[in-house]
Amino acid sequence: METYQAGDAWDLLGDPTRRAIVECLAERPRAVGELADVLPISRPAVSQHLKVLKDAGLVTDRAAGTRRVYRLNPAGVAALRDQLDTFWNRALDGFQNVVENQEDP
Repeated sequence: METYQAGDAWDLLGDPTRRAIVECLAERPRAVGELADVLPISRPAVSQHLKVLKDAGLVTDRAAGTRRVYRLNPAGVAALRDQLDTFWNRALDGFQNVVENQEDP
């Protein structure tokens, strides 16, 4: 499995279908067929999107009989959240600097 690529994950989640898959997997692990049942795309299309998400390290899978069950990869999601926290903290620091450096009228 490839490791999480910081910039890649944000780009991948720009696709509404991939975001929908991530939202579904945030609820619980699911097989391709279960995802296809709730999404307006075919099973092969779901599989292609899952491969992209897996290659980016955001999704993992395991064999369950004859099917594969997918779930979010906690390490990949944590890395994405860490990056978002960094963006947010930088923005808050920037806002604080602006407020502190404003001249009084």
